[in-house]
Amino acid sequence: MQFTYRNGILKKYSILTLVLSMTCISMNGQGNGEAHRPLIHFTPETGWMNDPNGLIYYDGYYHMFYQYYPDSTVWGPMNWGHAQSLDLMTWERQPIALYPDSLGWIFSGSAVIDVHNTAGFGNNAMVAIFTYHNDAIWQSGNKNTESQGLAYSTDKGATWKKYVGNPVLNNTGEQDFRDPKVFWNSSIRKWNMVLAVGDHIRIFSSPDLKKWTFESDFKPEEDEEVGVWECPDLFQMAVAGSSDKKWVMLMSHGYNEKDNKQSGTRYFVGDFDGHTFKNTQQAQWIDVGSDFYAAATYANAPGNKRILQAWMSNWMYAQEVPATRWRSTMTLPRELALIKDKYVYAITQQWATQIINNQSEIYSKPESSDVELSGNVIPHCRITLDLEENNTTSIQLSNNENEVFTILIDGTTITTTRDVYRDEDAIYPFITETAASLPGERITKLDMIFDVGSCEILVNDGKLSMTTIYFPTSNFDKLSINPMDGGILRNVTIYGITPTMW
Repeated sequence: MQFTYRNGILKKYSILTLVLSMTCISMNGQGNGEAHRPLIHFTPETGWMNDPNGLIYYDGYYHMFYQYYPDSTVWGPMNWGHAQSLDLMTWERQPIALYPDSLGWIFSGSAVIDVHNTAGFGNNAMVAIFTYHNDAIWQSGNKNTESQGLAYSTDKGATWKKYVGNPVLNNTGEQDFRDPKVFWNSSIRKWNMVLAVGDHIRIFSSPDLKKWTFESDFKPEEDEEVGVWECPDLFQMAVAGSSDKKWVMLMSHGYNEKDNKQSGTRYFVGDFDGHTFKNTQQAQWIDVGSDFYAAATYANAPGNKRILQAWMSNWMYAQEVPATRWRSTMTLPRELALIKDKYVYAITQQWATQIINNQSEIYSKPESSDVELSGNVIPHCRITLDLEENNTTSIQLSNNENEVFTILIDGTTITTTRDVYRDEDAIYPFITETAASLPGERITKLDMIFDVGSCEILVNDGKLSMTTIYFPTSNFDKLSINPMDGGILRNVTIYGITPTMW
């Protein structure tokens, strides 16, 4: 069998072929016949979905709220959808939690458990803090479009009531004034809120979630211009292998002109005293792929874990990708760690423990010159392998329609190329190639999870991550892993992951 690489060279390899259909569900049979419905990622049953909101763990359940428009597969008047899970893998869809009202649509926000009843809604009330978006005001050209409101649940998120005193934080003339992330700060014995305001973060404090005091703004003078800031998160993390602790600030950017016009999420590492956040180094991208946005972490996760989840899409084409009854997907959850590499702090990522617990080994080989899989194992599997430092390696998914998704490892650089799905009747600015590097460090370890329409990659023990979606016209049913120039693959292991959504 021959493979064509981007440099045009044809090279012939000996093939190890595995037929592993026993772990698979065919594309035509999954998700009520919907071609691109994933098998192990969360999707709405119908309608449009984007940002994860109010991620929180309480009394045995992980709760995921999310931006939701049930009446169409394109963005519209936002609600808060709701799902809950015991294991972060199998999700139970719940009734819509928050609907629009006279104050506006329900944009992104967060949720807390008010253990001490500071707001007066009841001990251990689950409180949602969200943005109201008044579209009528926006249409009139007035900038006071967005404000912050509260809702609360006293039955563990099953039913919700809006606070009669909404909004609790009014706009002061900013066009973009949204996405509050709120947490209890024991050092000042108050709630803190980080809010995205235009091209910076605004920090507030409150004793009761209702009365908010401005504390400070955050935007480093040396920071690059990457467009509007959205969906902030702020949390403290212990530095692995030390007694040191640092604060991490996440924020997302919708249209990044400097990086392939992709939307994505960055993070700063620094110090926070409840009033002011000061970064101690420049921002880094938490995922370098084209389809990772609005990332947020779960409050109150067991074991003090910091678990991250994001919307797996890109605003450049999110409303154009093929869909029938539903559109958009969440990433798989990831556990974060903070390391210090020489003088730089960096976040590393690993799959949440619950994913590992849901897999079973189906193939393992200590050494191999190449690997090819055929059959339907590709839709939902995890593949781990070690690479030799000095070899270029190509990983390709393909089908009988000559559509190809390629992962190319070349030294310190990883490049994904997707030659799939074109709709001639749609405006579809699909990013075909994304590349990123680990400065000064060769790529030697890959940990990849494939689903029907996506690939999530962790590089070198999670020092780099890359998330990409794709939409082949028929299922990818061939996988080739080929080191060039006689290189050897080591510790190739393939795991089947039990389908959870259908």
